[in-house]
Amino acid sequence: MRSAPIVEEIAAIDAHYMGRCLELAARAKGCTAPNPLVGCVIVAEGRVIGEGFHPKAGEPHAEVFALRSVSESDRPLLSQATLYVNLEPCNHYGRTPPCTEAIIAAGIPRVVVGMIDPNPQVAGAGVERLRSAGIEVTVGVREAECQRLNEAFVHRVRYRRPFGILKYAMTLDGKIASSAGHSLWVSGEAARAMVHQLRAECDAVIVGGNTVRRDNPLLTSRHERNPLRVVMSRTLNLPPNASLWQTTTAPTLVVTSASLHHPLIPQLQAQGVEVLQLEPLTPTTVMTQLYQWGMLTVLWECGGSLAAAAIAEGMVQKVWAFIAPKIIGGCHAPTPVADLGLAQMNEALCLENVSWQTVGEDVLVVGYLPSRPPVPSLQ
Repeated sequence: MRSAPIVEEIAAIDAHYMGRCLELAARAKGCTAPNPLVGCVIVAEGRVIGEGFHPKAGEPHAEVFALRSVSESDRPLLSQATLYVNLEPCNHYGRTPPCTEAIIAAGIPRVVVGMIDPNPQVAGAGVERLRSAGIEVTVGVREAECQRLNEAFVHRVRYRRPFGILKYAMTLDGKIASSAGHSLWVSGEAARAMVHQLRAECDAVIVGGNTVRRDNPLLTSRHERNPLRVVMSRTLNLPPNASLWQTTTAPTLVVTSASLHHPLIPQLQAQGVEVLQLEPLTPTTVMTQLYQWGMLTVLWECGGSLAAAAIAEGMVQKVWAFIAPKIIGGCHAPTPVADLGLAQMNEALCLENVSWQTVGEDVLVVGYLPSRPPVPSLQ
């Protein structure tokens, strides 16, 4: 039986290498949909002999990349190695063979898993397959961090919807623009750089027609990867020369309930914009479509009315709120979230697991909306 100091030492070692798995997995943020973010590390004789991560759907899983990276001279060490992975190895045939079989074939005697895969096709079966082959398996190392890294994947599996993030920047008095509609810029350059990184990690970013008309945003990330830019517009009352119609850098989708004979549609299609008709046009129907296209994370960068509808329909799970140390005033200046139909303060939606940090001169507050039945639709 292991003594307490030895158990604590092993736990510390396991936590250290699981941290490396998380670092590797995070390298593929925004690229793996509909798959999760997974990193893998193989350790023997107190050193890393192999590591890898899952880069995108259709490519081998992290365990396979890690096994492939082991040099010929180190391969004999696999029989005494520990394999670390932040998500339970799969035990089914999908686009790639089961990772459990690759681990067993390699002769690895111990596997450390960060969290069980919520996918019903796995959900503990991978761990059981390894144990049935005589492999020692430890589960739950840095589990909370593993869950947080793959929160979008977990949400997608459980609710069959992409994970929604509402991002906005507001002044200290709660305005996202002046009474005249001017909004450039509420937040500072450091905050905008963080938003560009966030966009690069999302599969789509959604705005409404008002945002296109008022702000003419580009919604790119300034990184190699850009999300699909989605415009929700019932009437297609949109400017013909908006920046979003420039599709050489990033794709654009316009979702509408207007007739497909609308005169703007040929102009948009000629510029490479895809147009999709949905009826009814709501945050739920749009997110359902994006789910069917395999997306994990969707960023809402819309105005207050669409934000309120997305929250009311349960299409937002997380909030990123940048607060600038500015006061603009204005009784009719727009706010981040329009009417939710909540009359009493005790009805307010209280964010959970809240964190905050300073970003340049601004403050970023991040939190999760409570799991609760949605309020009646505002559509």
